[in-house]
Amino acid sequence: MALAEITARLRAAEAAAGRAPGSVTLIAVSKVQPAGRVTAVLDQGHRVFGENYVQEAAAKWPAWRAQYPGVQLHMIGPLQTNKAKQAVDLFDAIHTLDRPSLAQKLASLQQSRGSLPQLFVQVNTGEEPQKAGVLPADLAPFLRDCRGMGLAPTGLMCIPPEDAESTPHFALLARMAADHGLANLSMGMSHDFESAVAQGATHIRVGSAIFGQRTYPQ
Repeated sequence: MALAEITARLRAAEAAAGRAPGSVTLIAVSKVQPAGRVTAVLDQGHRVFGENYVQEAAAKWPAWRAQYPGVQLHMIGPLQTNKAKQAVDLFDAIHTLDRPSLAQKLASLQQSRGSLPQLFVQVNTGEEPQKAGVLPADLAPFLRDCRGMGLAPTGLMCIPPEDAESTPHFALLARMAADHGLANLSMGMSHDFESAVAQGATHIRVGSAIFGQRTYPQ
């Protein structure tokens, strides 16, 4: 387990960027990890976790939340519209608001529930056709439409292309967030989070560097 090492690297990155210690939230990405690895991190006192799949999160986190008070759960994977109701009941934040149909569903749920998890809009900064996310050129009208429905996104999220330098994508996301008055930036993973912190990340998503490599079901 490398939680202490990752936390030390994060503190060093915050200091190098002239930011206050603890100003960046470390989301421990626990998807497809064995239960023992996750509870070991919980036992070390960490309380902010990320999951990619609603069904997987629903199967394991209610019991852990009862055992470990104060857990915050972030949805960081693609969210199917038909899973939105379950997601808003389970998660404290959704990082993958990425299309009008999902915005409409969330707006309907907000009307019936009176509240929603914290919302981040996913931006496809690399304009990759196979990847989810709002294109940069479409962000302004998408945010306008979201706000018109009564939604109040607080930040942006991106996943840079695998074969590209991450820093320009982080800088682009930071500029877009500033342009639209959004305070939060969900960006940076195990291999590039120091760069994300330097560019203003408020949330970083680290999985394998904390828990070890994942073994996906066959």
